[in-house]
Amino acid sequence: MTKAEALEALTPVFREVFDDDSIEIDEETTAADIDEWDSVEHFNLISEIESRFKMRFSMREVSGMKNVGELAEIVAERGKL
Repeated sequence: MTKAEALEALTPVFREVFDDDSIEIDEETTAADIDEWDSVEHFNLISEIESRFKMRFSMREVSGMKNVGELAEIVAERGKL
């Protein structure tokens, strides 16, 4: 899957986890851009992404991500739809 496809596939996950159908994400989106994105919701988001895309993140990946673009790169490389 390409990074663009991963971003497109991640959008509904973000909308579901944060219960907000108006959320639009792009490569530069960070936790500061989404009001409800705190540490608990970050865990929920990662868990849902792992489940949906049949993959696992390492602790280093989770703690090192700076934006949604980096998340999408990992999903594009290893995720399965």
